[in-house]
Amino acid sequence: MAHMASSTLPPLTVGFDLDMTLIDSRPGIHACYTALAERTGTYIDADLAITRLGPPLEEELVNWFPAEQVPAIADQYRAMYPTIAIAATPALPGAREAIAAVRAVGGRAIVVTAKYEPNAKLHLEHLGIEPDAVIGNLWAEQKAVALREHDAGVYVGDHEGDVRAARAADALSVTVATGPFSTDQLGALGADVVLTDLTEFPGWLARYLEAPRA
Repeated sequence: MAHMASSTLPPLTVGFDLDMTLIDSRPGIHACYTALAERTGTYIDADLAITRLGPPLEEELVNWFPAEQVPAIADQYRAMYPTIAIAATPALPGAREAIAAVRAVGGRAIVVTAKYEPNAKLHLEHLGIEPDAVIGNLWAEQKAVALREHDAGVYVGDHEGDVRAARAADALSVTVATGPFSTDQLGALGADVVLTDLTEFPGWLARYLEAPRA
């Protein structure tokens, strides 16, 4: 469990998911799926696909393409992504302030995401969000490897997979209802903390750091 930074305790490290936690990636991903459908001549319901963000790209593509084609199609999508999706994708409310709140208490903020790492970095650079580290290509329990490596005591996400990631890393699971799950659903999934969105994160962090812990 994380502790407030001091001369005797390690600095707090907070991990953040990317899609639908820090950024609203729906417009960019919708545009990318639409372009992919046009280029491949394969029907993709982009409206449906953007309701299922969180898991790796391949898990969505298998709904639209034969399994043996998915690796090549995924490569095509990722190559198209920078020119189509980056500029169309805004930060979610409170994203910059959440990173700043961690820094303000002497902590480190890292991003751990299932997104292809180069594209994750392009999103953050475009939006002027500068975490201490960005680790991509990890989903659910796989994220725990990076969270443990960086000694993250808190992981913030929007998806069931993010709750599982925090559990596997023995980190506090903080969730925001900006993705596919409601506050009630996130609570039922076992999240330790459920926030409406990241605008509530700085206030929560201040309370968390003030609370006595064993």
